Amino acid sequence: MTRNITIASRLREVLLNGHWIANTNYKEQIQNINWEQATQKVANLNTIAALTYHINYYLEGLLNAFKNGKLEISDKYSFDLPPIIAEADWNKLVADFLNNSEKFANKVELMDDSYFDQPFIDEKYGTFLRNIEGVIEHSYYHLGQISLIKKMQTKN
Repeated sequence: MTRNITIASRLREVLLNGHWIANTNYKEQIQNINWEQATQKVANLNTIAALTYHINYYLEGLLNAFKNGKLEISDKYSFDLPPIIAEADWNKLVADFLNNSEKFANKVELMDDSYFDQPFIDEKYGTFLRNIEGVIEHSYYHLGQISLIKKMQTKN
């Protein structure tokens, strides 16, 4: 299996359909809750909606960077979740997240193997491979938080 297929599979596993590492994935975790659960605060933790927005922010930003060669996102805006005050707001975020997840995995799947070793936008950011693997690791980190928050919500 080539790197592009392997890496795209790993992205789909954490974002859309896998169970190997975490025994769950984002799609499974966010599709079966309503907007009130998604926005419910548990202690001083981020909400599920905020974490979903956060990962989607990076997926969308990197997709744009792949397209235009410019990195136009900033960590300081990655939690700037627009208000979610109704089910339609949450459903839109979930749909955007799932759409961007599939687009991102598809884009990686179509990459030529040599592309992964090239500098990502600017050499200071490392290679495409390093950044895509960073998305996978970052996604698993926050997926664990979402899973724990959901468990904490059911205990309250």
